[in-house]
Amino acid sequence: MARYTGADCRRCRREKMKLFLKGSKCDGPKCPFESRPFPPGQHGRGRTKETEYLLQLREKQKARRVYGVLEKQFRGYYEEAVGKKAKTGEVLLQILESRLDNVVYRAGYAKSRDMARQLVKHGHFTVNGKKVDIPSFRVKEHDIIEVRGKSKELTPFIVAQAEAGSKSVPAWLEAIPSQMKVLVHSLPARQVIDTQVQEQLIVELYSK
Repeated sequence: MARYTGADCRRCRREKMKLFLKGSKCDGPKCPFESRPFPPGQHGRGRTKETEYLLQLREKQKARRVYGVLEKQFRGYYEEAVGKKAKTGEVLLQILESRLDNVVYRAGYAKSRDMARQLVKHGHFTVNGKKVDIPSFRVKEHDIIEVRGKSKELTPFIVAQAEAGSKSVPAWLEAIPSQMKVLVHSLPARQVIDTQVQEQLIVELYSK
């Protein structure tokens, strides 16, 4: 499967904002975005004419990069959102937020979504008692996500348990670090999703 293998920090610089793809590194002084807050490449400092299409494209790329989703899968999520009765952009963000890798990240059990994706792929989580190793698995209301028994002894989860409370968990989730468990109380409404993306521009791009 195709995947991005370059430097994550280049993606932040391309979008001219921190996407928090590298976990704690993004909060520290060593973050490349702090010293080079302009797009990568020899023309990065040049002035680009910001057309309507470019603004729409950048919002779509930003959302894809934040959640670590490839174009084909992202387009599939959009088409699914179009079929719902609610606002397409809001449904699209709700779909992205309900991915298992994002839930693991939001609960504070991984430093980044990339790390969460890897932990899920390695089979360290169960959903309602059943092992799930698919990062794109979609959680539902009242689901219970839990770190598997032996996996709790691994360093990432020991660290996550020790640092419990240092990161705020969104209201639609409840993290129980003592049991390495996450309860999904509901699917998130737009107002509780803090992803800095203008979803309406994405809808406008795809609806052309």
